[in-house]
Amino acid sequence: MKSQVSTLVSWSSGKDSAWALHLLQQSEEYKIVGLLTTLNSVFDRVAMHSTRREVLEAQAAAAGLPLQVIPLPWPCSNREYEAAMQRACDAAVASGVKAIAFGDLFLEDIRRYREDCLRGTGLTPLFPIWGLETRGLLREMIASGFKARIVCVDPKKMPGEFAGRDLDEAFLRELPAGIDPCGENGEFHTCVYDGPMFREAIPIESGEVVEREGFVFADVRLIT
Repeated sequence: MKSQVSTLVSWSSGKDSAWALHLLQQSEEYKIVGLLTTLNSVFDRVAMHSTRREVLEAQAAAAGLPLQVIPLPWPCSNREYEAAMQRACDAAVASGVKAIAFGDLFLEDIRRYREDCLRGTGLTPLFPIWGLETRGLLREMIASGFKARIVCVDPKKMPGEFAGRDLDEAFLRELPAGIDPCGENGEFHTCVYDGPMFREAIPIESGEVVEREGFVFADVRLIT
């Protein structure tokens, strides 16, 4: 029997990385050994998604996987980011990891950047949801019992009033024309709290909605 490829999932706390995890969980070729996440070390939150560490840790627990956090300074230059990622890659290879999976859908420049960064590291980049049609993909997610809340909106691309809403059929019906249903062009970011990739749902509640640095953020907290 062929041995499974030891794989980390690049984890944003949002829907695309969660669905990538779900697809890989069904594969006999890959063995998921952890979730890899960058965290703003000043605010202790995931960049852009602004997901709190406590919610991030609850996601990892629900997936039954160890969480590997890469702390980033704030502000963070591209040079500092790449240096931190290089250290994480070196540690991953030393522990036997062979691949890192990403939740990218169709942005060629982002894919090339990831491939370039991993070239020569000993890690293979994987793109489990690459090229999937996004409206159909989101409908498949919703039908599976997948639940995610919109936690960040770029109001230059999408009405800020969508912040704090769940991804559901009503969201799809009301989505303005020209906006990618999965937000692949940066229109919005999400926080996943239930779905087939988790053993149980994560109890969350919405907090305050604020506008900061040109984005609208809707906070999400654990219900304890």
